[in-house]
Amino acid sequence: MGEGGEGVTLEYTPTWVVAAVCTVIVAISLGAERLLHYLGRYLKNKKQKSLFEALQKVKEELMLLGFISLLLTVFQNTISKICVHQDVLDNMLPCKRNKTAESEGQNSHVTTTSHFQTFFSSSISGTAKRLLAEEESAASERGYCAQKNKVPLLSTEALHHLHIFIFVLAIVHVTFCVLTILFAGARIRQWKNWEDSIAKQDFDPEQVLKTKVTHVHQHAFIKEHFLGYGKDSALLGWMLSFFKQFYASITKADYVTLRLGFIMTHCRGSPKFNFHKYMIRALEDDFKRVVGISWYLWIFVVIFLLLNINEWHTYFWIAFIPFILLLAVGAKLEHVISQLAHEVAEKHIAIEGELVVQPSDQHFWFNRPQIVLFLIHFILFQNSFEIAFFFWILIQYGFDSCIMGQVCYIVPRLIIGVFIQVLCSYSTLPLYAIVTQ
Repeated sequence: MGEGGEGVTLEYTPTWVVAAVCTVIVAISLGAERLLHYLGRYLKNKKQKSLFEALQKVKEELMLLGFISLLLTVFQNTISKICVHQDVLDNMLPCKRNKTAESEGQNSHVTTTSHFQTFFSSSISGTAKRLLAEEESAASERGYCAQKNKVPLLSTEALHHLHIFIFVLAIVHVTFCVLTILFAGARIRQWKNWEDSIAKQDFDPEQVLKTKVTHVHQHAFIKEHFLGYGKDSALLGWMLSFFKQFYASITKADYVTLRLGFIMTHCRGSPKFNFHKYMIRALEDDFKRVVGISWYLWIFVVIFLLLNINEWHTYFWIAFIPFILLLAVGAKLEHVISQLAHEVAEKHIAIEGELVVQPSDQHFWFNRPQIVLFLIHFILFQNSFEIAFFFWILIQYGFDSCIMGQVCYIVPRLIIGVFIQVLCSYSTLPLYAIVTQ
């Protein structure tokens, strides 16, 4: 072990090589840490409290993922020396075991005890060099367990793959968090023109209910949500709400009406209240609550890894969970706006002053708007996990891996993932921010 080969220890590695590698790793780590530090200071200076707290949560999640990776490293030898009978590892494999490679690998490092190693052992010809680097440690594992006529529960190579997965998950999670706030912020900034046009008008909330008579059925908000198709049919009403989330989740009539309802309810004494700035703060506060990886989301990760069994195509079918939830959440939020219109239109033909809606938690599932935000949180995390898992398989095992699946399963997954990220960030999250006010 002291001469040549890829298994050389630090005892026989040139000091300049060790120093150079450490310098690069430390420089990258310090650069990332300083970047997050200056970003946090910038948000503090701009008084972006919610975004600063969201950044802190992202840093906490990165620290958690780093701690998990550290534990895997520290207990690597201990885990690899947990020995079990071969029969225990013959079930629930994500790839069908290669019998030929398995028989040939009884006395070599090709044999694997991990379900991730199953694919690895079947593709030895393309990864022979990398296997040589861990030949001695793998032989040690097998020798330790072979004395007991058993095999390692999880090999060193499989643990190394888990390290890479954690790293990819962290990168994708942070990237998707950035995309979420960028898309949602871009959507809400489009509403600024409506706010500016309202600000140019003379507005006195004390006169709103007196100055004129509004014919309810002639109001743009009522025309969009009450008149025409869906007026007398709950099913058609839900269908219209379902499709509206794709092309016009919030119109000017929606914004003006919901804005007035908020002002009349919460700040009647502030006629020049800037509702648009308030919406930005509300979005940032919601974003702070959906960027973290809560304990129940880790339960989902474990369940997914457990069910990722050969020929079950779990990775494909599980992609439909956030897709269906997202469509349901978007339709529900649009339907809440329609219900506000119905409440006014069914009671009045004409009213004195402007049309004012009465927002209420009763329109949400179980009278709790927080359930919708919980679902959005789950949707965003599950989607980022799906994409992270895809890139991990692509990097670690290649596009033709049995874990990756056939092209007919891969392409729809990616399309669904992109669709979910764009729709949830650009439409659903801003829609939630304004409807729940």
